[in-house]
Amino acid sequence: MSIIDLFATSPVWFITSLVIFTLLIGSFLNVVIHRLPIMLDREWRKQSQDLLATTALTSDDKPLPEKYNIVVPRSACPHCGTPITALQNIPVISWLFLKGKCAKCKASISIRYPIVEVCTGLLSVIVAIKFGFTWQTAAVLVLTWCLIALSLIDFDHQILPDQITLPLLWIGLLLSALNPPIMGVTTHDAIIGAVLGYLILWLIYHVYKLITGKEGMGYGDFKLLAALGAWMGWKMLPAIILFSSFTGAVIGICLILFRGRDHNIPIPFGPYLAAAGWITMLWGNDIVGAYLRMLHVG
Repeated sequence: MSIIDLFATSPVWFITSLVIFTLLIGSFLNVVIHRLPIMLDREWRKQSQDLLATTALTSDDKPLPEKYNIVVPRSACPHCGTPITALQNIPVISWLFLKGKCAKCKASISIRYPIVEVCTGLLSVIVAIKFGFTWQTAAVLVLTWCLIALSLIDFDHQILPDQITLPLLWIGLLLSALNPPIMGVTTHDAIIGAVLGYLILWLIYHVYKLITGKEGMGYGDFKLLAALGAWMGWKMLPAIILFSSFTGAVIGICLILFRGRDHNIPIPFGPYLAAAGWITMLWGNDIVGAYLRMLHVG
Protein backbone atom coordinates (compact mmCIF):
# COMPACT_ATOMS: atom_id res chain seq x y z
CA MET A 1 0.00 0.00 0.00
CA SER A 2 1.41 3.40 -1.02
CA ILE A 3 1.48 6.41 1.30
CA ILE A 4 -1.26 8.03 -0.79
CA ASP A 5 -3.50 4.98 -0.40
CA LEU A 6 -2.78 4.96 3.34
CA PHE A 7 -3.79 8.62 3.73
CA ALA A 8 -6.89 8.12 1.57
CA THR A 9 -8.12 5.14 3.61
CA SER A 10 -6.93 6.16 7.08
CA PRO A 11 -7.99 9.63 8.28
CA VAL A 12 -6.00 9.11 11.50
CA TRP A 13 -2.72 8.67 9.61
CA PHE A 14 -3.56 11.59 7.35
CA ILE A 15 -4.38 14.00 10.20
CA THR A 16 -1.43 12.88 12.34
CA SER A 17 1.04 13.34 9.49
CA LEU A 18 -0.55 16.67 8.61
CA VAL A 19 -0.15 17.95 12.18
CA ILE A 20 3.57 17.15 12.19
CA PHE A 21 4.10 18.63 8.74
CA THR A 22 2.14 21.83 9.41
CA LEU A 23 3.93 22.48 12.69
CA LEU A 24 7.09 22.58 10.57
CA ILE A 25 5.30 24.89 8.14
CA GLY A 26 4.40 27.12 11.10
CA SER A 27 8.08 27.31 12.04
CA PHE A 28 8.89 28.32 8.46
CA LEU A 29 6.12 30.95 8.54
CA ASN A 30 7.77 32.48 11.60
CA VAL A 31 10.90 32.98 9.50
CA VAL A 32 8.91 34.50 6.63
CA ILE A 33 7.00 36.82 8.97
CA HIS A 34 10.23 38.07 10.51
CA ARG A 35 12.52 38.22 7.51
CA LEU A 36 10.37 39.23 4.54
CA PRO A 37 9.66 42.78 5.83
CA ILE A 38 13.38 43.22 6.57
CA MET A 39 14.26 42.01 3.09
CA LEU A 40 11.75 44.43 1.55
CA ASP A 41 12.97 47.34 3.66
CA ARG A 42 16.56 46.74 2.68
CA GLU A 43 15.63 46.36 -0.96
CA TRP A 44 13.76 49.68 -0.88
CA ARG A 45 16.70 51.38 0.84
CA LYS A 46 19.11 49.99 -1.76
CA GLN A 47 16.87 51.25 -4.57
CA SER A 48 16.72 54.67 -2.93
CA GLN A 49 20.50 54.78 -2.62
CA ASP A 50 20.90 53.78 -6.26
CA LEU A 51 18.36 56.40 -7.33
CA LEU A 52 20.11 59.13 -5.34
CA ALA A 53 23.54 57.87 -6.44
CA THR A 54 24.72 57.76 -2.86
CA THR A 55 25.71 55.18 -0.30
CA ALA A 56 25.15 57.52 2.63
CA LEU A 57 23.16 56.02 5.48
CA THR A 58 21.39 57.78 8.30
CA SER A 59 22.51 57.25 11.86
CA ASP A 60 19.69 54.74 12.38
CA ASP A 61 20.63 52.57 9.40
CA LYS A 62 22.71 49.42 9.60
CA PRO A 63 25.05 48.20 6.85
CA LEU A 64 23.35 45.76 4.52
CA PRO A 65 24.68 42.20 4.75
CA GLU A 66 25.99 40.64 1.58
CA LYS A 67 23.30 37.95 1.62
CA TYR A 68 20.03 37.99 3.55
CA ASN A 69 16.94 36.03 2.57
CA ILE A 70 14.50 33.44 3.89
CA VAL A 71 17.23 30.77 4.03
CA VAL A 72 20.47 32.68 4.73
CA PRO A 73 21.79 33.41 7.33
CA ARG A 74 20.83 30.71 9.83
CA SER A 75 18.29 31.60 12.49
CA ALA A 76 19.95 33.01 15.59
CA CYS A 77 19.06 34.47 18.96
CA PRO A 78 18.16 38.13 18.39
CA HIS A 79 19.84 39.07 21.67
CA CYS A 80 23.23 37.32 21.64
CA GLY A 81 23.40 36.21 18.00
CA THR A 82 24.07 32.56 18.82
CA PRO A 83 22.91 30.31 15.93
CA ILE A 84 19.92 28.11 16.72
CA THR A 85 20.65 24.41 16.33
CA ALA A 86 18.29 21.91 14.71
CA LEU A 87 17.37 20.44 18.11
CA GLN A 88 16.56 23.92 19.40
CA ASN A 89 14.33 24.57 16.39
CA ILE A 90 11.80 21.75 16.81
CA PRO A 91 8.34 23.38 16.63
CA VAL A 92 6.72 24.02 20.04
CA ILE A 93 8.73 21.27 21.80
CA SER A 94 12.02 23.19 21.75
CA TRP A 95 10.37 26.34 23.10
CA LEU A 96 8.81 24.35 25.96
CA PHE A 97 12.04 22.46 26.68
CA LEU A 98 14.04 25.71 26.80
CA LYS A 99 11.29 27.32 28.90
CA GLY A 100 10.98 30.13 26.40
CA LYS A 101 14.59 31.26 26.78
CA CYS A 102 17.76 31.28 24.70
CA ALA A 103 19.94 28.26 25.47
CA LYS A 104 23.03 30.48 25.86
CA CYS A 105 22.11 33.98 27.08
CA LYS A 106 18.78 33.00 28.70
CA ALA A 107 17.01 35.96 27.11
CA SER A 108 13.27 35.48 26.64
CA ILE A 109 12.01 34.09 23.34
CA SER A 110 8.61 35.42 22.32
CA ILE A 111 5.70 33.08 22.95
CA ARG A 112 4.37 34.14 19.57
CA TYR A 113 6.64 31.63 17.83
CA PRO A 114 4.99 28.50 19.27
CA ILE A 115 1.56 30.18 19.02
CA VAL A 116 2.04 30.64 15.26
CA GLU A 117 3.15 27.02 14.94
CA VAL A 118 0.18 25.69 16.92
CA CYS A 119 -2.30 27.91 15.06
CA THR A 120 -0.88 26.80 11.72
CA GLY A 121 -1.32 23.16 12.71
CA LEU A 122 -4.82 23.73 14.14
CA LEU A 123 -6.15 25.68 11.15
CA SER A 124 -4.62 23.13 8.78
CA VAL A 125 -6.37 20.28 10.58
CA ILE A 126 -9.68 22.15 10.36
CA VAL A 127 -9.16 22.50 6.60
CA ALA A 128 -8.34 18.79 6.27
CA ILE A 129 -11.41 17.75 8.25
CA LYS A 130 -13.59 20.05 6.16
CA PHE A 131 -12.38 18.94 2.72
CA GLY A 132 -10.85 15.50 3.37
CA PHE A 133 -7.96 13.95 1.48
CA THR A 134 -8.51 15.93 -1.73
CA TRP A 135 -6.75 18.38 -4.01
CA GLN A 136 -9.03 21.06 -2.60
CA THR A 137 -7.47 20.52 0.83
CA ALA A 138 -3.99 21.00 -0.64
CA ALA A 139 -5.07 24.25 -2.29
CA VAL A 140 -6.81 25.66 0.79
CA LEU A 141 -3.81 24.75 2.96
CA VAL A 142 -1.60 26.92 0.75
CA LEU A 143 -4.14 29.74 1.04
CA THR A 144 -4.30 29.29 4.82
CA TRP A 145 -0.54 29.46 5.29
CA CYS A 146 -0.28 32.57 3.12
CA LEU A 147 -3.09 34.29 5.04
CA ILE A 148 -1.35 33.57 8.36
CA ALA A 149 1.88 35.14 7.12
CA LEU A 150 0.08 38.14 5.60
CA SER A 151 -1.94 38.76 8.76
CA LEU A 152 1.06 38.92 11.07
CA ILE A 153 3.22 40.92 8.66
CA ASP A 154 0.43 43.47 8.29
CA PHE A 155 -0.12 43.52 12.05
CA ASP A 156 3.59 44.21 12.65
CA HIS A 157 4.44 46.51 9.75
CA GLN A 158 1.17 47.61 8.06
CA ILE A 159 2.20 46.09 4.74
CA LEU A 160 0.87 43.20 2.65
CA PRO A 161 3.82 42.13 0.47
CA ASP A 162 3.26 41.65 -3.25
CA GLN A 163 5.51 38.61 -2.96
CA ILE A 164 2.58 36.81 -1.30
CA THR A 165 -0.60 38.57 -2.49
CA LEU A 166 0.17 38.47 -6.21
CA PRO A 167 1.07 34.75 -6.34
CA LEU A 168 -2.17 34.07 -4.43
CA LEU A 169 -4.07 35.97 -7.11
CA TRP A 170 -2.49 34.03 -9.97
CA ILE A 171 -2.91 30.68 -8.19
CA GLY A 172 -6.61 31.41 -7.68
CA LEU A 173 -7.06 32.20 -11.37
CA LEU A 174 -5.06 29.12 -12.38
CA LEU A 175 -7.16 26.83 -10.18
CA SER A 176 -10.31 28.16 -11.83
CA ALA A 177 -8.89 27.35 -15.27
CA LEU A 178 -8.41 23.65 -14.48
CA ASN A 179 -10.98 21.13 -15.68
CA PRO A 180 -12.76 20.63 -13.39
CA PRO A 181 -11.75 23.67 -11.27
CA ILE A 182 -10.35 22.49 -7.93
CA MET A 183 -12.13 25.21 -5.97
CA GLY A 184 -15.39 24.84 -7.88
CA VAL A 185 -15.16 28.42 -9.16
CA THR A 186 -15.35 29.00 -12.90
CA THR A 187 -12.78 31.14 -14.68
CA HIS A 188 -15.52 33.65 -15.46
CA ASP A 189 -16.44 34.08 -11.79
CA ALA A 190 -12.79 34.10 -10.70
CA ILE A 191 -11.81 36.88 -13.11
CA ILE A 192 -14.80 39.00 -12.16
CA GLY A 193 -14.09 38.30 -8.49
CA ALA A 194 -10.48 39.44 -8.84
CA VAL A 195 -11.42 42.62 -10.72
CA LEU A 196 -14.31 43.54 -8.42
CA GLY A 197 -12.29 42.68 -5.32
CA TYR A 198 -9.63 45.18 -6.31
CA LEU A 199 -11.99 47.87 -7.57
CA ILE A 200 -14.32 47.82 -4.56
CA LEU A 201 -11.59 48.68 -2.06
CA TRP A 202 -9.89 50.98 -4.57
CA LEU A 203 -13.13 52.97 -4.83
CA ILE A 204 -13.64 53.04 -1.05
CA TYR A 205 -10.05 54.19 -0.62
CA HIS A 206 -10.41 57.14 -3.01
CA VAL A 207 -13.84 58.20 -1.74
CA TYR A 208 -12.56 58.17 1.84
CA LYS A 209 -9.44 60.10 0.85
CA LEU A 210 -11.53 62.65 -1.05
CA ILE A 211 -13.78 63.22 1.97
CA THR A 212 -11.20 63.15 4.79
CA GLY A 213 -7.91 63.86 3.05
CA LYS A 214 -6.49 60.71 4.67
CA GLU A 215 -5.61 57.26 3.38
CA GLY A 216 -7.94 54.69 4.95
CA MET A 217 -6.07 51.60 3.74
CA GLY A 218 -3.18 50.48 1.58
CA TYR A 219 -2.98 49.04 -1.91
CA GLY A 220 -2.04 45.68 -0.44
CA ASP A 221 -5.60 45.38 0.87
CA PHE A 222 -6.92 45.81 -2.69
CA LYS A 223 -4.64 43.03 -3.94
CA LEU A 224 -5.56 40.69 -1.09
CA LEU A 225 -9.29 41.07 -1.73
CA ALA A 226 -8.63 40.58 -5.45
CA ALA A 227 -6.83 37.32 -4.62
CA LEU A 228 -9.72 36.17 -2.41
CA GLY A 229 -12.14 37.06 -5.21
CA ALA A 230 -10.11 34.94 -7.61
CA TRP A 231 -10.21 31.98 -5.22
CA MET A 232 -13.90 32.19 -4.27
CA GLY A 233 -15.55 34.09 -7.09
CA TRP A 234 -17.38 37.39 -7.07
CA LYS A 235 -20.46 36.02 -5.29
CA MET A 236 -18.52 35.61 -2.03
CA LEU A 237 -17.12 39.16 -2.00
CA PRO A 238 -20.07 40.71 -0.09
CA ALA A 239 -19.67 38.11 2.68
CA ILE A 240 -15.90 38.69 2.91
CA ILE A 241 -16.30 42.47 3.06
CA LEU A 242 -19.12 42.25 5.62
CA PHE A 243 -17.28 39.81 7.90
CA SER A 244 -13.99 41.74 7.75
CA SER A 245 -15.60 45.16 8.27
CA PHE A 246 -17.67 43.97 11.21
CA THR A 247 -14.71 42.26 12.88
CA GLY A 248 -12.40 45.22 12.27
CA ALA A 249 -14.95 47.69 13.61
CA VAL A 250 -15.61 45.68 16.78
CA ILE A 251 -11.91 45.10 17.56
CA GLY A 252 -11.04 48.71 16.71
CA ILE A 253 -13.71 50.08 19.05
CA CYS A 254 -12.58 47.71 21.82
CA LEU A 255 -8.97 48.86 21.45
CA ILE A 256 -10.05 52.49 21.73
CA LEU A 257 -12.39 51.95 24.69
CA PHE A 258 -10.47 49.45 26.78
CA ARG A 259 -6.83 50.04 25.87
CA GLY A 260 -6.95 53.77 25.20
CA ARG A 261 -5.64 53.41 21.66
CA ASP A 262 -5.54 56.69 19.76
CA HIS A 263 -8.25 56.54 17.09
CA ASN A 264 -5.87 58.32 14.71
CA ILE A 265 -3.39 55.42 14.85
CA PRO A 266 -4.04 53.18 11.82
CA ILE A 267 -5.35 49.67 12.44
CA PRO A 268 -4.22 47.14 9.81
CA PHE A 269 -7.17 45.82 7.81
CA GLY A 270 -5.29 42.85 6.35
CA PRO A 271 -5.71 40.47 9.32
CA TYR A 272 -9.49 40.99 9.35
CA LEU A 273 -9.67 40.57 5.58
CA ALA A 274 -7.61 37.38 5.81
CA ALA A 275 -9.73 35.97 8.64
CA ALA A 276 -12.95 36.80 6.80
CA GLY A 277 -11.62 35.22 3.61
CA TRP A 278 -10.62 32.03 5.43
CA ILE A 279 -13.99 31.73 7.20
CA THR A 280 -15.81 32.38 3.93
CA MET A 281 -13.72 29.75 2.15
CA LEU A 282 -14.73 27.09 4.66
CA TRP A 283 -18.26 28.06 5.69
CA GLY A 284 -19.31 30.97 3.49
CA ASN A 285 -22.01 29.06 1.62
CA ASP A 286 -23.43 27.68 4.86
CA ILE A 287 -23.49 31.10 6.55
CA VAL A 288 -25.05 32.87 3.57
CA GLY A 289 -27.59 30.05 3.14
CA ALA A 290 -28.56 30.20 6.82
CA TYR A 291 -28.96 33.97 6.62
CA LEU A 292 -31.16 33.76 3.53
CA ARG A 293 -33.31 31.07 5.15
CA MET A 294 -33.68 33.24 8.24
CA LEU A 295 -34.83 36.17 6.08
CA HIS A 296 -37.27 33.91 4.27
CA VAL A 297 -38.73 32.63 7.54
CA GLY A 298 -38.93 36.17 8.90
